[in-house]
Amino acid sequence: MPADTGMPFSNLMGVEIVERSKEKVVGRMVVREDLCTSGGILHGGAYMAFADALGAIGGVMNLREGARTTTLESKTNFLGGAKVGSTVTGEATPLHVGRRSSVWQTRVTSEEGKLLALVIQTQMTIEG
Repeated sequence: MPADTGMPFSNLMGVEIVERSKEKVVGRMVVREDLCTSGGILHGGAYMAFADALGAIGGVMNLREGARTTTLESKTNFLGGAKVGSTVTGEATPLHVGRRSSVWQTRVTSEEGKLLALVIQTQMTIEG
């Protein structure tokens, strides 16, 4: 079982964090049948939740002490499908890190490096 991400739902999905820093968060997830559409392809909501977890971790990495973050907005472009049994990789990088928010772009790719989804999300900073 992958290491604890700090987020119960991400743990349930099987998200594995490979790298985390203020500049980049990389994660992997095995496409399981229970994360798929009836056609055996990764569900759009699973793509979104996977990317959201990576961007949120990036947001947390950039917080001041005592602050929290929550997703304020997220937009996903679906560009390809991932079949049951394959592994997807997500790489989240910041487009903006400010006092009140951060904006993250996550590229979700196949094992072959094909771009499957592009997600841009805004993390709101909550003080105290």
